[in-house]
Amino acid sequence: MAAKKKKYTVAQAGLGNRGKVHLLGIKGNSDRLDLTAVCDINGDRLGFISKEFGIEPEKAYTDADKMLAETNPDIFVFVTQPDLRIDMIKLAVKHNIKAAAFEKPMATSIKEAAEITKLCEQNNIKAIVSHQQKYLTSMQKMKSIVDSGEVGDIVQINVSTKAWMSQLGTHFMDYAIWANNGHRANWVVGHVHGTGKLTDSHPSPDYIMGQVEFANGVRLFLENGYLSKSRMGEDKFWVDNRLTVYCTKGYAWAETDGAWGACINGRIEGGQGKLWGEQEPGLQTPYFADFVNWLDDDSKVHPCNIAVTYHGYEILEALCVSALDNTPVYLPVNPDEMPDIIQRIKTELKLQM
Repeated sequence: MAAKKKKYTVAQAGLGNRGKVHLLGIKGNSDRLDLTAVCDINGDRLGFISKEFGIEPEKAYTDADKMLAETNPDIFVFVTQPDLRIDMIKLAVKHNIKAAAFEKPMATSIKEAAEITKLCEQNNIKAIVSHQQKYLTSMQKMKSIVDSGEVGDIVQINVSTKAWMSQLGTHFMDYAIWANNGHRANWVVGHVHGTGKLTDSHPSPDYIMGQVEFANGVRLFLENGYLSKSRMGEDKFWVDNRLTVYCTKGYAWAETDGAWGACINGRIEGGQGKLWGEQEPGLQTPYFADFVNWLDDDSKVHPCNIAVTYHGYEILEALCVSALDNTPVYLPVNPDEMPDIIQRIKTELKLQM
């Protein structure tokens, strides 16, 4: 008879729209995850969510520090604004939490991203970042075609998103690395412009474009922002994107809104899965299932692990530096020598206007 697997306790801070989706993912793994406490500074939201997910009143908090101190969970999930990521990880370290899951972007600067990664490594915290669109049916179909070998070896990847860098750019950089089987980048060259999004909660230049060479020779061509090619119209802004993997014998592509296509041995294929709005509520379920598998077994590393997330963040920041310095940037970068890229873009791009 197989041994009964451990059930992990979970405490979550942040109960907004994305926070509720994370809660659905935890609930979708109720055989392995036990949601024991929640936290939000909004008392009305806290009461509503606590009732909906069956949290006892004494386990509903407005202070994450107090929640972790009193509940000592196995997993700390936090769904906060980007500028709070580092503070939440420091709380995880303070309370000896060994597993953390949080939203993208992982930070607002390369120095913060590096510190978060270092804190997790030094304190044996298994951490994942919610690049959950890997679990879309369209993305899974694209990856399965590429991995099958039917379209040959990867030579180039193209990424285009209408949403800006710190919104969908971080997602699709991660998916490009995933599609290319985790190979790291050698160098980047980039272009950035536009100051409108620099004061957004997810700060970013309005548009970024660049080229990345990976260690296996594959080139990535990327663009995020308002000048990116539109395929769907303004009402589909948040799902107006595409990742295409070109190979020696064909290609395969996927979009957030469920569509996919491929050319396999000269044969054109394609399909339309469920739309983003239909799939989104369920994406955190396999995401957390893979997290449980990693917690059970060190060899089953989560596809959204913090190491690959940090490298994607590093690439995007390097693209910005390349644009401002008018030179290629070779990776890895030393985060201690990197500028505060958002502040630098604010200063230098406004001076050019």
